[in-house]
Amino acid sequence: MSPAAETLTAERIMAATEEVLRRHGPAKATVVDVARALGVSHGSVYRHFRTKAALREAVTKRWLDRTHDVLHEVAAEDGRDAAQRLRAWFQALFDAKRSKAGDDPEMFATYSVLAEENVAAVEQHIAELTAQLTGIVEAGVAAGVLVAADPAATARALFHATGRFHDPCYAGEWKRPGVQEEFDTVLDLLLRGLRP
Repeated sequence: MSPAAETLTAERIMAATEEVLRRHGPAKATVVDVARALGVSHGSVYRHFRTKAALREAVTKRWLDRTHDVLHEVAAEDGRDAAQRLRAWFQALFDAKRSKAGDDPEMFATYSVLAEENVAAVEQHIAELTAQLTGIVEAGVAAGVLVAADPAATARALFHATGRFHDPCYAGEWKRPGVQEEFDTVLDLLLRGLRP
């Protein structure tokens, strides 16, 4: 076994896969390309990921988890009331999506393709995000600063109502002048509707 194969981890494979995707795009990137980038055989990669599809799903989940982790920190903050945390959470989501789309548009396009291939990973990601929102809404209801008969349904409604500011299909609109003001207006309206 080569020294490269001995230290091969799923994390190293996923990092190399991202670079291969960046170089070749999702249509042309292969497991052989990933193995070559790592200096191992493609069989070594398959020991960690049974199929190319499994590898692409893991890379998609890893990418989505980066957003999830940032938002988890905002959701867990104790220093603000629930309405302020909701505003900060949605702003962090919008900023993260805009940053990904604007800073590296080619990679964003690649991940958009991977997300379409891996619907289950996207659904899990959305479930995790709405669970974070549900926690904030529940805390707001308990503190008396928000009104929601069903916090989980309210969280899903908030997520869907703000879709224009985080759904990748709207990425082309995120750099338009005035989009931040539009975001603020939508969020103001939604949060006013939750006040007692």
